[in-house]
Amino acid sequence: MANTIAIIGGGNLGTAMAEGLVNSGFCKPEELIVTKRNTATLAALAAKGVQVSSNNPEAVAKASWIILAIKPFQIKDVLAEIQPFLNKEKQVLVSVVTGVWIDEIQEITGKDFPVFRAMPNTAIAIQESMTCINGKAVTDAQTSFVSDLFNQLGKTVVIEEKLMDAATVLGACGTAYAMRYIRANIQGGIEIGFSAATASLIAAQTVKGAAELLLQKNTHPEQEIDKVTTPKGCTIAGLNEMEHQGFSSSLIKGIVTSYKKIVNDM
Repeated sequence: MANTIAIIGGGNLGTAMAEGLVNSGFCKPEELIVTKRNTATLAALAAKGVQVSSNNPEAVAKASWIILAIKPFQIKDVLAEIQPFLNKEKQVLVSVVTGVWIDEIQEITGKDFPVFRAMPNTAIAIQESMTCINGKAVTDAQTSFVSDLFNQLGKTVVIEEKLMDAATVLGACGTAYAMRYIRANIQGGIEIGFSAATASLIAAQTVKGAAELLLQKNTHPEQEIDKVTTPKGCTIAGLNEMEHQGFSSSLIKGIVTSYKKIVNDM
């Protein structure tokens, strides 16, 4: 069993995780099991040496780390199916199922079963996810392993579980917010003379570079803004116009509205 990882659910998310873990060298292909009803769609993983299976209990019995990458409506049935094969002394559950709380999982596994909840975003497909994690009945060593696992797929932060809904908005919905900004930037670029393709390249790379400045230099956005806003310059003129039109306040209101939607729909 060792550190064999079973990913229950070989859909887009499960497959992206498997590919990232293998490509990063975090685990050997043969130490990874991915399950799906139709294993034919997992042929590319199988070709790399990953074990593929349509049998969830069998996969769980072979693994020490079980990642649940299924739909929320499937969680109770899948947990009931694998519960007889779980061993709290030798195994850990990691759920990337949206909206399912750890207490709900432990109602089936038992309150003392080690369970992590993780919230990645769609950039996990290119190993650039922002993943928020939280665990209950877990050890520091287990937390370190899960953090290391998701660090192969981007960056991680350990948060309180009560902040998972907020993490969904900031980290997952946030991808859509960033894309909308980039789209607007492209549209503006076209209006001032660029082709759509060139505007798209410039806008996307500029946002990527701006994000890397913050991540690598650990600076505040305003510090980097100050470096490109010269007195009477075009940058400050544009920024001031955006603020007059409600740029920052609209973004903040959008984030809060998304959060209220999640909370009120629970």
